[in-house]
Amino acid sequence: MKTSSASKAEAGSADSPWTLKTPPGSSDFQAWRDAALDPPALVVQVGKTQLRYHLHCLEDLRTMLRSRGDWVPLGSADEQKPAAEGTVEAWARSADNPVHGWYGIKKGLRGRFGMYVPPVLEALGLAEVEHNAKNNRMRAK
Repeated sequence: MKTSSASKAEAGSADSPWTLKTPPGSSDFQAWRDAALDPPALVVQVGKTQLRYHLHCLEDLRTMLRSRGDWVPLGSADEQKPAAEGTVEAWARSADNPVHGWYGIKKGLRGRFGMYVPPVLEALGLAEVEHNAKNNRMRAK
């Protein structure tokens, strides 16, 4: 994981985003919190593509990980593809999660939660994330 030059406390804003790597380490992306958006969002910038997830996904994911108490597979998938059962990605789409559906905000760009949100929790020191070429998992700290 690589963060921007700002301290952890300052990082995570549009002016000082986190610069992170996907769990396999294959791509860089930036992320920041924007509470002024409607709804408040975790913004992820991947090249020219911007994804947004409900901001409270960070605490909700940590809570889910704590309740499971063990490693959970990430299972990242595009919105148009099904998510494997029991994964972070499947949870982020489930009617049983706190938002009762997708954490992704913009239709067509709601997937890949399992690719981009876990590294943010890791940067915040709230979770451990594996960094293998495939089949990565995470757990709460």
